[in-house]
Amino acid sequence: MKEVLYRSTRGGFSGVKASEAILQGLAEDGGLFVPETMPVLDVKLSDLAGKSYQEVAYEVMKLFLTDYSEEDLKYCISHAYDSKFDTDKIAPIVHADGAYYLELFHGSTIAFKDMALSILPYLMTTAARMNQIKDEIVILTATSGDTGKAALAGFADVPGTRIIVFFPHGGVSPIQRKQMVTQKGANCKVVAVKGNFDDCQTGVKTIFNDKKVKAQMAEAGFRFSSANSINIGRLVPQIVYYVYSYAELLNQGVLKDGDPLNIVVPTGNFGNILAAYYAKLIGVPLGKLICASNKNKVLFDFFQTGVYDRNREFMLTSSPSMDILISSNLERLIYRIAGNDAEKNVAMMKALSTDGKYEITDEMKELLSDFRAGYADEDATAKEIAEVYKNADYILDTHTAVASYVYRNYRKESGDETPAVIASTASPYKFTRSVMTAIDAKYQDMEDFALVDALCELSGVKVPAAIDDIRTAEVLHKDVCEIGEMESVVKGFLGM
Repeated sequence: MKEVLYRSTRGGFSGVKASEAILQGLAEDGGLFVPETMPVLDVKLSDLAGKSYQEVAYEVMKLFLTDYSEEDLKYCISHAYDSKFDTDKIAPIVHADGAYYLELFHGSTIAFKDMALSILPYLMTTAARMNQIKDEIVILTATSGDTGKAALAGFADVPGTRIIVFFPHGGVSPIQRKQMVTQKGANCKVVAVKGNFDDCQTGVKTIFNDKKVKAQMAEAGFRFSSANSINIGRLVPQIVYYVYSYAELLNQGVLKDGDPLNIVVPTGNFGNILAAYYAKLIGVPLGKLICASNKNKVLFDFFQTGVYDRNREFMLTSSPSMDILISSNLERLIYRIAGNDAEKNVAMMKALSTDGKYEITDEMKELLSDFRAGYADEDATAKEIAEVYKNADYILDTHTAVASYVYRNYRKESGDETPAVIASTASPYKFTRSVMTAIDAKYQDMEDFALVDALCELSGVKVPAAIDDIRTAEVLHKDVCEIGEMESVVKGFLGM
C-alpha cells in the first residue's frame, strides 16, 4: 500500500508520517495536517455491507495511517470500540420520520466525540512508542461541551499523558459541565474560562504556537498535543462512520451499490462534515453534504456568499456544541479548494485573525458544489424536537434537531428525495431541559435529574451510565480563569 504522508495547510511542513502528525496535533507553523495525496478505498462497498464497525474501521483507517502496522491498528480499534459502547453496532442507524438517523452517541460520554476520542489515546500512545518519544504528552484542549468530557474519559490515567481541558464558563449545558467537573484521574485538569468557546480555542492555539513555551516544555520533559478535531487522529476515525453508514444501508437494502446518499451534519467546528467530505473523496458515492447551523450561522453565510465573517454577536443557544464563530477545520477545506496553495490559505487565515473575515474567489466557490447549507433558530429547533416526537415517537437532542430541521427544509425546497443520513451527534439525555420543554412546557420547572427520569419514562430508553454516574458524583474541578491566565494555569498544573 502506498504510504500517505501529511503536510501543513500553511506550507511549513511536508512529508510528515501519520504517527508524527498525530503526536504534534497542530503543525508548528500553526497549520493543520492534511494528506499530501488522498487515498482511495481499496475494497468494494458491497463487500463492506454486513461487516462490523470494527472491520470497516480497519479498512478505512489503514488508508490514512500507513505507518501503523496491521497489528497495532487492529489493537487500537479493538480496544476503542468495545464494551464501553452500549450497543454492539457501535453506530446504529434508526429510520424515523423520513430520514435515517446515524446514532453516534452510544459511547461512554454519550456524544459523537466518543467515536474518535475512544481511539485517539491508543493511536497517540502507539505513535509515541513508534517514534521513541520519552517526553510526557500533554493534551491541551478547548471544548464547546462534548470534546472535553470525551477527551477526559479517553485519556484519564493513561500512562505518559496529562490532559488539560478549558471550557467556556456558563457556555455549556448543566449536564455537560457536571460530566467534566466530576472527572477522576490524577492526570486530568478541567478549567472554566471567562469567555466563549472561540476565546478558549484561540487561547489554546496561542499556547501551542508559542515557541518560548514549547522550549520550556521540552526542557521540563513535556510535549503538547491536541485532542481537538484539528488533530488528524481525530478526523480519520470520523471518516469511518460515513463509510459504515453507506455499507449498512446497502446491507439493509435501502441503497444499491453506486446509489447516492446525502449526509446532513449539525456543524460547529466543521470537523464532522469535513470527515463526510473526505469519505466522498476516497470513493463513497455521497451526494450533497448539508451543513446545518444554529443561530451562530457563520458557516451558513459562508456557503451562501463566499465570505467568512466572524464579526458578529456570539449567541448562546440550546445547541451549545455549535456555538462557534471560528470553525477551525474549515481551513482544511479552504486549503483544498485553493488548489493546495498554502500561500493563499495563509493570506485568508491572516485576514481572519486581523480583520475577522476573508472572501474566497469565484473559482473556489465553484469547488463547493458538494455542499448545501441551512440553519435553525431556537424556535425552529424546539419545534423540530416536538414534531419528530409527535410523528415518530423518537426524541432528538438539540443539535440533531437543528440538522433534522435543515434537512426537512432542504427536501421541501429542492425536491431532492435522495436517501439521507442525519448525523445524530448527542443523546437527548445531555440536553434534557431543552429537549423536554420543547416537547411540553410542563417540564420547565423540574430540576435537572428529575428531567432525566421524565425523559426515560417518555422515551423508553434506559438512562445512560454516563448520566447515572454523575447524579451524586463529587465536583473535583472548581477552577475558573481569565482568558489571559490560561498559559499560567497550564504551567501550574505541570509544575513548571
